Amino acid sequence: MADSTEHAEYAETFALVDGDDDGLISADEFADLLARLGQGRDTERAAAAVAVLDSDGDGRVSLAEFTRYMAQGG
Repeated sequence: MADSTEHAEYAETFALVDGDDDGLISADEFADLLARLGQGRDTERAAAAVAVLDSDGDGRVSLAEFTRYMAQGG
Protein backbone atom coordinates (compact mmCIF):
# COMPACT_ATOMS: atom_id res chain seq x y z
CA MET A 1 0.00 0.00 0.00
CA ALA A 2 1.21 3.51 -0.74
CA ASP A 3 2.42 5.63 2.13
CA SER A 4 1.14 9.19 2.55
CA THR A 5 4.11 10.70 0.68
CA GLU A 6 3.54 8.43 -2.32
CA HIS A 7 -0.21 9.10 -2.15
CA ALA A 8 0.40 12.86 -2.28
CA GLU A 9 2.75 12.45 -5.26
CA TYR A 10 0.21 10.30 -7.07
CA ALA A 11 -2.53 12.84 -6.31
CA GLU A 12 -0.45 15.60 -7.95
CA THR A 13 0.11 13.49 -11.05
CA PHE A 14 -3.56 12.46 -11.10
CA ALA A 15 -4.62 16.12 -10.97
CA LEU A 16 -2.52 16.89 -14.06
CA VAL A 17 -4.50 14.33 -16.07
CA ASP A 18 -7.94 15.07 -14.54
CA GLY A 19 -8.65 17.99 -16.85
CA ASP A 20 -12.17 18.76 -15.63
CA ASP A 21 -11.29 18.31 -11.93
CA ASP A 22 -14.15 15.88 -11.32
CA GLY A 23 -11.94 13.42 -9.44
CA LEU A 24 -11.98 10.88 -12.28
CA ILE A 25 -9.83 10.31 -15.34
CA SER A 26 -11.74 9.48 -18.51
CA ALA A 27 -10.36 7.99 -21.70
CA ASP A 28 -10.69 11.43 -23.33
CA GLU A 29 -8.59 13.02 -20.59
CA PHE A 30 -5.98 10.29 -20.97
CA ALA A 31 -5.97 10.82 -24.75
CA ASP A 32 -5.38 14.52 -24.13
CA LEU A 33 -2.38 13.59 -21.96
CA LEU A 34 -0.98 11.41 -24.76
CA ALA A 35 -1.32 14.34 -27.16
CA ARG A 36 0.42 16.72 -24.71
CA LEU A 37 3.26 14.20 -24.46
CA GLY A 38 3.63 14.25 -28.23
CA GLN A 39 2.28 10.74 -28.76
CA GLY A 40 -0.80 11.72 -30.74
CA ARG A 41 -4.35 11.72 -29.44
CA ASP A 42 -4.93 7.97 -29.63
CA THR A 43 -8.40 7.33 -28.21
CA GLU A 44 -8.18 3.55 -28.58
CA ARG A 45 -4.91 3.41 -26.65
CA ALA A 46 -6.35 5.75 -24.02
CA ALA A 47 -9.48 3.61 -23.60
CA ALA A 48 -7.33 0.49 -23.20
CA ALA A 49 -5.18 2.19 -20.54
CA VAL A 50 -8.24 3.34 -18.61
CA ALA A 51 -9.69 -0.19 -18.77
CA VAL A 52 -6.53 -1.58 -17.14
CA LEU A 53 -6.76 0.83 -14.20
CA ASP A 54 -10.57 0.83 -13.84
CA SER A 55 -11.19 -1.80 -11.16
CA ASP A 56 -14.84 -0.90 -10.49
CA GLY A 57 -15.91 -0.97 -14.14
CA ASP A 58 -17.33 2.56 -14.34
CA GLY A 59 -15.18 3.46 -17.35
CA ARG A 60 -13.14 6.04 -15.47
CA VAL A 61 -10.15 5.98 -13.13
CA SER A 62 -10.49 7.30 -9.58
CA LEU A 63 -7.59 8.54 -7.48
CA ALA A 64 -7.83 5.36 -5.39
CA GLU A 65 -7.57 3.17 -8.50
CA PHE A 66 -4.69 5.26 -9.84
CA THR A 67 -2.84 5.15 -6.51
CA ARG A 68 -3.31 1.40 -6.15
CA TYR A 69 -1.97 0.84 -9.67
CA MET A 70 1.03 3.12 -9.19
CA ALA A 71 1.89 1.66 -5.78
CA GLN A 72 2.04 -1.78 -7.40
CA GLY A 73 4.71 -0.56 -9.78
CA GLY A 74 2.43 0.67 -12.58
